[in-house]
Amino acid sequence: MLEDLFRLDNKFIVITGATGLLGRKHAKAIACYGAVPILLDLSQKKIDDFANELNDKYDANAIGFEVDITNEKMVKDNADKLIAKFGRIDGLVNNAANNPQFNDSSKKHHTRLENFSLDIWNQDLAVGLTGAFICCKHYGYQISKNKKGGSIVNISSDLGLIAPDQNLYSQKSLDADLQPVKPVSYSVVKTGIIGLTRYLATYWANKNVRCNAMCPGGVENNLSASFMKKVTAKIPMNRLAKANEYQGTLIWMLSDASSYLNGSIIAIDGGRTTW
Repeated sequence: MLEDLFRLDNKFIVITGATGLLGRKHAKAIACYGAVPILLDLSQKKIDDFANELNDKYDANAIGFEVDITNEKMVKDNADKLIAKFGRIDGLVNNAANNPQFNDSSKKHHTRLENFSLDIWNQDLAVGLTGAFICCKHYGYQISKNKKGGSIVNISSDLGLIAPDQNLYSQKSLDADLQPVKPVSYSVVKTGIIGLTRYLATYWANKNVRCNAMCPGGVENNLSASFMKKVTAKIPMNRLAKANEYQGTLIWMLSDASSYLNGSIIAIDGGRTTW
């Protein structure tokens, strides 16, 4: 039935970074549309609290696990545990990523390319890109064993499609060496996610496993008035997204409503990448 196309009833969907700002919105949408959200993050208490919240509101049977997605053994063990418990995995949302920090009191700002730490580079790629690969390797493989396949949604960014405009982060009161910038690792991770998406879209296509990427723009989240003024001028809709404005696209991508969508890179950015 047409009205059922967006439903996710009786599906088991893994969400990484599930207790973060957008991870929580993803999980709520998934629960609302009838699936069992399987929450992965680094704090079992936060996961349990959030699972209880979802279950109280949506009767979703949500469950969560403390899993470091950079640790392949933990991911594989968790995938095996999920198969033993549920019998299958139907979807994966690769949402986890490090959040760049811009505060720096040193004489040279750490986010600038010439100062950027190899350790932070490795950490950012480990979570945002290698972690997504590991999750696809194990949860995605289990999805490929389903008779009906399933859906993988990778969360990229508008900055996986365009370069960051570093002028957005500049501060008039600071010398050149102290000017913050969007870190290089963010662009590399989010662009790499697009490459991973295209690879997976062809890899398990004969198993009816679809893989697509969302490229969200910025979200309203306690940003300064000066930054808001600069960034919204770059967006045709003249505003940032509300945190819940990506939920509809996610449900579409996970559900049978997008049954012929595969390998697509969907920008949801108020039109920013059209300029």
